[in-house]
Formats: sequence, structure tokens, C-alpha cells
Amino acid sequence: MENSANLPAGFDQGQLDPGMMANTQLPPEAAAGVMAFAGVMIFIVLLVVIAFWIYSSICLMKIAKRTNTQNGWFAWIPILNMVLMLQIAKKPLWWIILCLIPIVNIVILVIVWMAIAKALGKPEWLGAVFILSPLVSIIPVIGPIVGIIAAVVILGYLAFSETKLSAANPAKA
Repeated sequence: MENSANLPAGFDQGQLDPGMMANTQLPPEAAAGVMAFAGVMIFIVLLVVIAFWIYSSICLMKIAKRTNTQNGWFAWIPILNMVLMLQIAKKPLWWIILCLIPIVNIVILVIVWMAIAKALGKPEWLGAVFILSPLVSIIPVIGPIVGIIAAVVILGYLAFSETKLSAANPAKA
């Protein structure tokens, strides 16, 4: 036994767990498998994020069109999509600064999406549920799935359902 001088008395080197040793390396085949798995998972997550971005941009453009808000194409550009949301909600543009403050940004987005729902003739609570639904993700396993599905369904409902517009905000359905 080479390093038996460093071991406590009565401790056999055969008792060491190879996974616990600092100089233990993964076999090249296993390392390649781990890297391939990580790459596939990153690719899948990236596809889901891109799909949600496309879906949410289409929905926001549709909402802008239904409320006769100019520049619906802002929905595709980060930061400008927030400008578009504020225009639809008829809120001041300086609220973008409030969206940079943690916790305050959640409150502002709830207020903005409640106003967007109201502009579409929908119940205001839908805007609050849309923003707050991802908070369900704190529930293990099923929470993230429920939160994402709720957000997707509510956004689609706001964008594509029949509209009962108020006289204060006439627009084409």
C-alpha cells in the first residue's frame, strides 16, 4: 500500500470510495455521454424558450392590433415589447424604469396586464393570474408545468378570444 502512511490506523485503502477521491476521473466514454446529455437538454430548453418567445410575440401583436395600438411589431423586440404593453395599457412610459426594480417589477406587470385585460373587455383578474401563474412553480414537480400552461392559455385567451370592448377603448375585434 503506497499511501497507507496517510490513512488512520486500522483503515484499509480498499475501503476508500473511488468516487470520493479528488483525483478520480470519469472514463472518457462516460464524460462524452454526460456532455451529450447536457447538450441535448440545453438544446431542448432553448427550443422551448424560442417557441414561447414566438408565441408571446404573436399574441402581443394580436392584442395591439385589437386595441388599435400603433407599432405592433414592437412585440418582437426586447424592451420595445414593454413599451408596447405600456401603450396598450395606457400607462406612462417611465414605468419601464420601475420594471428594473426587483419586486416592484412584479407589481407593475400585474397592474399593466390587468389594464391590458380591461382594454380587451376581459376581467382584470386575468392579467394578475397571467403574471402570477409562474409563482405556482414553487410546488415541486407539477408546479412549473401548471404555471407555464396557465400563462400560455391565458395569453392565448387574451389575444384570440372574442372581445367585449368598452366605449373608452373602441377597437376592432
